[in-house]
Amino acid sequence: MSTTIDGKILWQPTDKDIANSNLTQFQYWLKEHKQLDFSSVQALWRWSTDELETFWAYVWEYGKIKASIPYKEVLSKREMPGANWFKGAHLNYAEHCFRKAAPEKTALIFQSEHKEYTEVSWGELQQKTAAVAEYLKEQGVTKGDRVVAYMPNLPETVIAFLACASIGAIWSSCSPDFGSNSVIDRFKQIDPVFLFTIDGYQYNGQLHSKKEVIERIQHEVPSIRETILIPYMNCFPLAELSNTTSWDVVMEREAELFFEQVPFDHPLWILYSSGTTGLPKPIVHGHGGILIDQIKTLMIEQNLTENDRMFWFTTTGWMMWNLLLGGLVVGSIIVLYDGSPSYPNLGVLWEYVNKSETTLFGTSAAYIDVCMKFGYKPNEHFSLSSLHSILATASPLTANAFIWVYENVKDNIWLASTSGGTDVCTAFVGGSPVLPVRVGIIPTRTLGAKVEAYDDHGNPLFNDVGELVVTAPMPSMPLFLWNDKDNERYVESYFEIYPNIWRHGDWIQINDDGSCIIYGRSDSTINRSGLRMGTSEIYKIIEAIPEILESLVIDLEYSGKESFLPLFVVLKPEATLTEELKQTINSRIRENLSPRFVPDAIYEIKEVPKTLNGKKLEVPVRKILLGKDINSSINLDAMANPKSIQYFIELASTLQQ
Repeated sequence: MSTTIDGKILWQPTDKDIANSNLTQFQYWLKEHKQLDFSSVQALWRWSTDELETFWAYVWEYGKIKASIPYKEVLSKREMPGANWFKGAHLNYAEHCFRKAAPEKTALIFQSEHKEYTEVSWGELQQKTAAVAEYLKEQGVTKGDRVVAYMPNLPETVIAFLACASIGAIWSSCSPDFGSNSVIDRFKQIDPVFLFTIDGYQYNGQLHSKKEVIERIQHEVPSIRETILIPYMNCFPLAELSNTTSWDVVMEREAELFFEQVPFDHPLWILYSSGTTGLPKPIVHGHGGILIDQIKTLMIEQNLTENDRMFWFTTTGWMMWNLLLGGLVVGSIIVLYDGSPSYPNLGVLWEYVNKSETTLFGTSAAYIDVCMKFGYKPNEHFSLSSLHSILATASPLTANAFIWVYENVKDNIWLASTSGGTDVCTAFVGGSPVLPVRVGIIPTRTLGAKVEAYDDHGNPLFNDVGELVVTAPMPSMPLFLWNDKDNERYVESYFEIYPNIWRHGDWIQINDDGSCIIYGRSDSTINRSGLRMGTSEIYKIIEAIPEILESLVIDLEYSGKESFLPLFVVLKPEATLTEELKQTINSRIRENLSPRFVPDAIYEIKEVPKTLNGKKLEVPVRKILLGKDINSSINLDAMANPKSIQYFIELASTLQQ
């Protein structure tokens, strides 16, 4: 399948932009020190994937990675899974987070719905990290122990993570919007010894006490020896929890920050798959792999410097929080926010961007879509004078969203649509500050990521849509999945379709010029009479209709019957699903896509079921509508809006008749 994209140029870097970009500075360094000269971004990409070992060795050198024991070999086992990177090297991720610390300078900026704007200095960050690390060591936490956090995006969460990393403990976190079953499903798999938690949090103006959830976690994850409580909302007294110590008690310690040296592939943290169709996969990443990838991603590709302030709107349950931490490695200020992006109004994040003098604002494509749908125009309210970059991810950025940014935020901004995954904690494809921004187009594959499009038979495709695969190892690929005997689940998850080739589960089109288009998840693909289409192609057409806020389309195939294609729409408050609106929807799809993808029925719903990270739950809804058991189809605790699924359960019984 293929499709047309507008491709109109919205922004072009000036000669000065190009000359001053981090990517160009890296190329200057390669030319001066390694006698390598590249005529284009694509030439650089080809070299970075063809000469994989040399490229990553030069990123190590350029990024000035500090190792107490040097590596013996860059890549001693070039295969997937099982690649062995920088064998012999010993280092510590947290040490690199503090390498550019100046005690009086700002390290973090923070604000929440109920906490006022505040700045944390490097000196304070270092002192508090040392105090937590000292306390953990006093309590017997050692290298390799798992420490978990049920925490929002606070300075205390960053401090707790850095303390764990500094002593070689393995970090894992869940956001407090996770339900108790969802948290327990994750934490119980990894047998943590310590829990950091808040007592409650505020979201959309509503206070949520987490006392009952904390008690359940303590009871059902018996490996937890002690809990450290941050009285974020003062919901209940500390004494009501067993084996619990106050954060303030931990802060009484005075200690020097020490960095335990660990092997390159020592586990740094454990992230999780969405867990919407089964037990979440506990994905283990290493100190060295994450460190060198963040240097490559942030310092070289995403143009971050010590003078920048990077704000990613994220929770601690999304990998973008982990990427945000990489701003400390670069030496930039990282900007944290806890709360709803629309409370008390849709301008709250833009106001914070303006006040914090954020230079790089990262968000989800869904948030930009919401601003666009409700006609919000940030440039009518704020100057945003410091903002020079917007990065968007989580789902494909629509053509209209590209245009909205340049018309309603700034016309001289670098907008980068990126796509990657929790599994690798990085991007596969993204923008480049030295290339034009074109409507609907992702300019390039990321350096060191040998991304290709494959057909069903494992043949490479160009200018056509295929499975996104990675055909050579990347340092940030998972070391393993926790408690995964003989790598069985790891292989099944990523290498079952194409042996020894990483299949990510997205549709991608790679054009002759190296640019890309992401079409959404390949496992929710629509197949109508042999013509396949990613759901995002339908969404961008439907959601451009003014009356429609969101949509969900599901391809249902029944044995012995023709497939049934229902479309579900969320309407604006003042709109109604009239026959005229249905005809408009059908004609738009017929004219802009294909008559084959005109839905068989259109239903109005109140909400689109989503993960906690805001992704549409196409595959679980499909299973439910096909009559699969609800318990095997979806984990309600892994949903942002579990009540929304009831509609589809009821509809399924009707469709099966």
